[in-house]
Amino acid sequence: MGKVENVVSYYVLCNKLKDVIRTGWKDWNVDRERVESVAEHIFGVQSLAIAMWSEYDYDIDIFKVILMLAIHELEEVIIGDLTQFQISRDEKKKLGHKAVSEVLSSLKQGDEIEKLIHEFDERKTKEAHFAYQCDKLECDLQCKLYDEEACVDLSCQDNNPTFKNKDVQRLLAEDRCWSDAWLAFGREKYDYDVNFREISFYVEKNPIGLMKLKKNDGKK
Repeated sequence: MGKVENVVSYYVLCNKLKDVIRTGWKDWNVDRERVESVAEHIFGVQSLAIAMWSEYDYDIDIFKVILMLAIHELEEVIIGDLTQFQISRDEKKKLGHKAVSEVLSSLKQGDEIEKLIHEFDERKTKEAHFAYQCDKLECDLQCKLYDEEACVDLSCQDNNPTFKNKDVQRLLAEDRCWSDAWLAFGREKYDYDVNFREISFYVEKNPIGLMKLKKNDGKK
């Protein structure tokens, strides 16, 4: 294919992620007219990354992080959105890398993009670790927003494999609401630094859906 066909073909493939609903929300039977797609998650995690970089002065290449996050779900074009409760990390990585190679095979910069995805998966560089933390915390923030809208009924989770997980059950048994349990789960399972933990604790203790932008005190 030529350049034009390569551009359009890649765009059309990625466009599919606008219609792939995040599996976790389907598993939890989120009752809402519109539920987050994978493409919307990508936007959300990039937005979180920009804010964290801005306010906490991370010494990272933020442009590399944004590109990394733009492609970090690329595999789901082919394999769909598989959660940690459905498949092991190693197996998902194996399937994901094969899918990514297929999606990127026709792009001139495909090899460079694929290296960036491998870097994200390995989490050995400061940019990859930062991006990974954003990816995980963004899910928790979205969970909090859905919980504030009362979108989830914990009494209607008979077919939810995540609900049956022993760690999730333990956290829910500690008199936590759905989103508080999920925030606590994230702090236990993911290697959050002190700043990401601060955000997680703040969100657990405070409503966030009604937060407004600060007034600029008349400044232009």
